Amino acid sequence: MGIDGGPRTAVVIGAGVVGLSTAWFLQERGVEVTVVDRDGVATGASWGNAGWLSPGLAIPLNEPGVLRYGLRSLLDRSAPLHVPATPDPGLWAFLARFAANCTWKSWGRAVRANLPFNEECLEAFDVLTANGVEAPTVEAPIMAAFETPRQAVALLHELRRINESGLKIRYSAFEGEEVGRQAPQLSSRVGAAIRLDGQRYVDPGHFTRSLADAVTARGGVIRTGFRVTEVRRDAGGLTVVAGGEDGGREGDGVRADAVVLATGAWVNRLGRPWGVRVPVRAGRGYSFTVPTDEPVPGPVYLPAVRVACTPYQGRLRVAGTMEFRDADAPLYQRRVEAIIASARPLLTGVSWEERTDTWVGPRPVTPDGRPLVGAAGARGVFVAAGHGMWGLTHGPITGRMLAEQITTGKQPDALRDFDPTR
Repeated sequence: MGIDGGPRTAVVIGAGVVGLSTAWFLQERGVEVTVVDRDGVATGASWGNAGWLSPGLAIPLNEPGVLRYGLRSLLDRSAPLHVPATPDPGLWAFLARFAANCTWKSWGRAVRANLPFNEECLEAFDVLTANGVEAPTVEAPIMAAFETPRQAVALLHELRRINESGLKIRYSAFEGEEVGRQAPQLSSRVGAAIRLDGQRYVDPGHFTRSLADAVTARGGVIRTGFRVTEVRRDAGGLTVVAGGEDGGREGDGVRADAVVLATGAWVNRLGRPWGVRVPVRAGRGYSFTVPTDEPVPGPVYLPAVRVACTPYQGRLRVAGTMEFRDADAPLYQRRVEAIIASARPLLTGVSWEERTDTWVGPRPVTPDGRPLVGAAGARGVFVAAGHGMWGLTHGPITGRMLAEQITTGKQPDALRDFDPTR
């Protein structure tokens, strides 16, 4: 420990955007950091997501309408929300808790809890890109498209509720021919749209790798192929232990004053011994990249089919689905086909058969719509996980606030509702 009682060294487990952001902001506060990951930088949910930096759409998943939709689509293998038939009692227990939280009261608490993150998330990105992270964020509105004006009502209601919570989102509604002028990729089937201004997007893989480069340029160490089996405490502090074979030399360990569990959908395995009781499950998302006839001016959202589209390296990245399956399960091609079938009628000028970069990744979902950010049940162990679909948007601000708590010992007010031991 340092003279002031704060940690001098820290190990961050997880080289995604949340873990690397925490490492970067710890370095800002003078902490020597080692990041370990079983696979590599941006190999989980930080690579293939839609790349949105969207405080206007960082809406908790436990909205009551999601429960109704989920029950209707439970047996439909092509539905955007899919729960496969499985004897896994842990999954069904999680879904029961999630269903219990699909109320306006619980959803409203999650909205209010996320308010400081949404207010400050873009500023946290600006701090990173102004100080060594060489990956631009692009300002662009997000167009939410619907077949009819009636379909747009639910999102309009959500946006009004969020504005009433204190976050001011600027948005405009369009109908008829004006929709096509706003976004050339929208087909004639789209009869209404909502444009959310003040949003941004990035190439998520490029941003996360640039963030890793910035951490190492400042003296940090990133060790990949390091499969953590446990975190041990002894008189000298904490040791992060690797598991042998493909996880590093058996018994190999990294010692530090503080350890951050930023392992996304896998956080419960390491967090449970340290008092993390909130279950985190993998809400797996799929994505792929396709060429388009015309340049894509900005992100497009298709709420009715839960599909997000983003300009990506001169093409269009298409991302969608919420599949509650094991985090390490293989990619299921049927899910990709379901995304295409649902999005094809609403988009035009897209070469669906020329897709590349087909990907699946586990988004860490909590049952109450609030992430786990803060101190675990033992001194020196911290958690940064459970951000659901908004780990990229909220990654840097999570890192900044958690680094403050780690180094000062004081919990920021904004993290009180995110207590990992709740």
